[in-house]
Amino acid sequence: MPPSAVRFGVNYTPSEGWFHHWLDFDLDSVRADLDSIAALGMDHIRVFPIWPYFQPNRWLIRPRAVAQLVDLADAAAERGLDVNVDGLQGHLSSFDFLPAWTQTWHRRSLFTDPEVVQGQAEYLRTLAAALADRPNFIGMTVGNEVNQFSAGPHPDPDRAEPGQIDAWLERMLAACEKGAPGKLHLHAEYDAAWYQDDMPFTPAQAARRGAVTAVHSWVFNGTAQRHGRTGVATEHHAAYLIELSKAWADDPSRPVWLQEVGAPAPLVPAEHAAAFTEATVANALDCADLWGITWWCSHDVSRDLADFPELEYGLGLLTNDRHPKDSARVLARMARSTREHPHPPKTRTTALVVPAGRSLCAPGGPVYEAFFRLTADGARPTTVLATRADDEEHLAARGITEVVTPDQVP
Repeated sequence: MPPSAVRFGVNYTPSEGWFHHWLDFDLDSVRADLDSIAALGMDHIRVFPIWPYFQPNRWLIRPRAVAQLVDLADAAAERGLDVNVDGLQGHLSSFDFLPAWTQTWHRRSLFTDPEVVQGQAEYLRTLAAALADRPNFIGMTVGNEVNQFSAGPHPDPDRAEPGQIDAWLERMLAACEKGAPGKLHLHAEYDAAWYQDDMPFTPAQAARRGAVTAVHSWVFNGTAQRHGRTGVATEHHAAYLIELSKAWADDPSRPVWLQEVGAPAPLVPAEHAAAFTEATVANALDCADLWGITWWCSHDVSRDLADFPELEYGLGLLTNDRHPKDSARVLARMARSTREHPHPPKTRTTALVVPAGRSLCAPGGPVYEAFFRLTADGARPTTVLATRADDEEHLAARGITEVVTPDQVP
């Protein structure tokens, strides 16, 4: 695969036991899951160790758990799959997983307490170091959408200021780099980082800290509710987040990773998931500097497990017994076609101005709506911060020849 090729992968959700599989780790079951992923032609997986299972005490990072993570990475390598590891889980599929040493009687801020931060850093360093010599180890993601712990609508957030979060991110990324120098280390937030005004995890942090910018695109955020399953905004939401992120990037060629995207029922009914997958991927591929697309997720959640939101049970590309769905076949075909016949996207020359105020970019906001009006009219817009809209050097570096404000878009 050429170094510049767009990567295609999946967020690995074990078919047996969900992420609780770490408690009863069965390498044969993992290998069977990985076989079914490799058969789709994917080239990487994103893996989720559960933080309290791996570090139940601040001074105890369980060696057996770390060894099992390495075993999983080695099994992936045998099947031609590279591995990205999310460290701080954190939050997955509506459930929070935080160690007891941060909760109730030991309640301390995840982002500002010195002892908690030290424990997190050592945990990330340990995981990274254990995998540092594996050629198929891509690098660490600090955690999965940990920004949801820092503000509402979380019922009990650890509130912090943007400056404190920036310091925390710097410490976490440095720990990953210390453990595995030179690997692709990053952080990832859910879309409140781009859309919610009081979120202390900011777009600037997302677009400037770490090796790549990660975006997580879920159309249940009001997009599909407003525009329907085949609406322009719904089918281009992932592309919008990719292009929105570029407004804050200092590097005009900074890579962007579409690290989570999926087809959530009932907004995208199961019988329409394949069409949604094809449209979403095609539109994302029309964005320059795309590092990769990692679908959520590999396998369905078993109906033997209780209390998940209904949509979580059917998000897999593969059924719980490892059979591919139509959406899996679509993704496999598009991955193969992209590798065999790469067509780098043309530069987007029209930029929509992004003023201060993240809620203006959220579903229903003027930036959001103007972007999709342009898209519906056949334009291929990108975005630029209002503070850079007159910076000719910046615009030229990005190939932008036209700048429009939301109110100028009919």
